[in-house]
Amino acid sequence: MSLTGNTMNFSTDNDPAIKEFNTTKLLKNARKQAEDRNYKDFFICDVDSHHYETEALPEILQYMDDPVMRHLGLSAGNVGRAGLIPQAIGSQDMAGRVTRYAGRNKEVVPEKPHRDITLTRRWMDAMGVDMACLFPTPMLLLATHPQVEVEVAMARAYNRWLCERILEEDKRIVSMVYLPMNEPHEAEKMIDEFAEKKGVVGFLSTGYLKRPVHDSVNMRIYAKLEEHGMPLGFHAAYHWADTSLAQLNKFISVHALGFSFCNIIHMTNWVLNGMPERFPKLNTMWIESGLAWVPFLMQRLDNEYMMRTSDAPLLKKKPSDYMREMFYSSQPIELVDNKEALEVTFKMMNAESQLLYSSDYPHWDMDLPSTIHDIPFLDETAKRNILGGNAQKLFNLDPVMSEWKLEARKQG
Repeated sequence: MSLTGNTMNFSTDNDPAIKEFNTTKLLKNARKQAEDRNYKDFFICDVDSHHYETEALPEILQYMDDPVMRHLGLSAGNVGRAGLIPQAIGSQDMAGRVTRYAGRNKEVVPEKPHRDITLTRRWMDAMGVDMACLFPTPMLLLATHPQVEVEVAMARAYNRWLCERILEEDKRIVSMVYLPMNEPHEAEKMIDEFAEKKGVVGFLSTGYLKRPVHDSVNMRIYAKLEEHGMPLGFHAAYHWADTSLAQLNKFISVHALGFSFCNIIHMTNWVLNGMPERFPKLNTMWIESGLAWVPFLMQRLDNEYMMRTSDAPLLKKKPSDYMREMFYSSQPIELVDNKEALEVTFKMMNAESQLLYSSDYPHWDMDLPSTIHDIPFLDETAKRNILGGNAQKLFNLDPVMSEWKLEARKQG
């Protein structure tokens, strides 16, 4: 930032931290953590990490069937995303203090492999992550687009691009690909098209939906996921325009409540409408809504259910019993001063077998693997399960270790 007369220049073009940005250098302390904690000795899988897919929008749009919609996006370059992907309101980069937001675009990478592969490998290697489940970022709000045909077209184009350009080229990167839940028939087609693709380990429902998860039109989607043996992830998002959240006047408020509220609504509908009984072979994972909401909802739903069991006739056990059989991603883990609360949360959700480590990199509230590794009440088995073993089980992964870990093992 520079001052010229009475004018303040906020451009980051000449900021050395941005101009010479490098992920490996940025995460040098994370790499030291990985080495000091001997992450080389065990498998780590990050089940929720992100790239900014809109930076490759011109590439993605080449996979779009609709020529008119493709032209809409290409006509204005990256700016064209405004017509295809809803925009979020908020200061994720904390007014420029989180430099990886601005620096990412300027990071120098070799011509091959694909830029997204190189950038992903760099943060994975720095943090000690062996395999990562990669998700989009702006597209997490795609379900709120007023034109469902746009959601479907963007989802299919992105999924095709992701499978061909990223997942096919790097066995360390996998994904639960985008599922356009707002158009059930197209969602079914999407499952058939992508379920057997290399690196596809499941399907993802994103953020707020136009109809509840228990709507009858969704039943064929869940049956098809069961048929393919694929898990369904519910990735939370905040949506400031939602009527309940619109009353909040600060980004910290909508961010604190919006992510959890999103999955609380979906989970409540999912459980009380008997989806676990109707689709007992369908595994679900609840992503990026933290953990503190889980014991709250367990207690709240159990209490209501025991007074009104007739309102949920499909249930054969308490709501909390179903919730304990589901999977959860760890970020953003609430590492507050009250460690007893966190320990109770882990116990109530059977964290040793049901919790999966996630970083949410490169977002501002990311968690390093040390957030799990350093929890004092976890034994070694629990740590290894959460950091990688549970993901291996859920996704049926053939673990691939990072090159630096393999080299470190050779050197003893």
